[in-house]
Amino acid sequence: MEKNWIKFFSSSDFYRSELVKQVLCENEIDAVLLNKQASSHRDFGGVEVYIHQQDFSNAVEIIILNQI
Repeated sequence: MEKNWIKFFSSSDFYRSELVKQVLCENEIDAVLLNKQASSHRDFGGVEVYIHQQDFSNAVEIIILNQI
């Protein structure tokens, strides 16, 4: 992954991480998912959302306003 990306959100539920990613993208914040779940054991690992470091404050504000 490129420099200046930071982990913004993590969940064991794929749909929660995808929801956060989609809300951020709809608000023009680049976001990517990194799925660290083992394919045979969904209880291990998580699905992480990464954003650019400079977008952190805006991302927090968006997530709070959308009550996610």
